[in-house]
Amino acid sequence: QVQLVESGGGLVQAGGSLRLSCAASGRTFSSYAMGWFRQAPGKEREFVAAISWIGGNTYYADSVKGRFTISRDNAKNTVYLQMNSLKPEDTAVYYCAARAGTWSNQWFQYAYWGQGTQVTVSS
Repeated sequence: QVQLVESGGGLVQAGGSLRLSCAASGRTFSSYAMGWFRQAPGKEREFVAAISWIGGNTYYADSVKGRFTISRDNAKNTVYLQMNSLKPEDTAVYYCAARAGTWSNQWFQYAYWGQGTQVTVSS
C-alpha cells in the first residue's frame, strides 16, 4: 500500500515556476514508478512525467519537455515536479501516482493516487 499527498500548487504568472512535491507513505516506495498527471476542466487526465523506480530514467510528455523536471528522493519518500516557464495551458489539477514495476504514461495503469493540487497560470 502506498499513500500519496501532493503539495506546492498555487497561482503563478505565465513564465513563472512552481515545484510540486508528493510525499509517499509505505516502506517500499523505492520499488514504485512514480508519475505526474494533470486534468484541466472538461478535459481528460493526461500524462505529464514519470520516473522509474531506480530513479535514473525519466519520461515527459512533449508538451512539457524542456520545461518540467521530475525527480525523486527515495530516502525522503518524495517525488518532485519542477515546473519552469509555465504557460496558461498548464493550468490544471496535478496528481501524483504510483505504480509497482515499470513506468507508464497511461493513467489507468497506476494503482495509487494523491488527492491532487491545483496549479493556475495567469496570462
